[in-house]
Amino acid sequence: MLKIISTDKAPAAIGPYSQGIIVGDLVFTSGQIAINPASGEVEAVTIEEQTEQVMKNLQALLAEAGTDMSKAVKTTCFLADMADFAKFNEVYGRYFTTKPARSCVAVKALPKGVLCEVEVIAAK
Repeated sequence: MLKIISTDKAPAAIGPYSQGIIVGDLVFTSGQIAINPASGEVEAVTIEEQTEQVMKNLQALLAEAGTDMSKAVKTTCFLADMADFAKFNEVYGRYFTTKPARSCVAVKALPKGVLCEVEVIAAK
């Protein structure tokens, strides 16, 4: 059975998708970008600021699903510029201390011109 995750503590979906889905004991989040859920806008400018906002958005989604970052089993990270890799990792590493499996790729562009996007699969 599928259960849709929905919270106003993370950005609303900007397309035809859910913020996340729970299937059994697994949580799948949609990719999160640096949208401030209170304003609906991208306010952060630097890769560090944007990564912080992404992590806060992911924390809110996982909390709504009844889990947290420590139970992440896999992340997929998208960077607009691989030159931001080290700075992104500094912030990412503070949140994902259990070191889940991960893929990190550079992409041509991300929604709203942001610098990073992250999606998570976590255990409940």
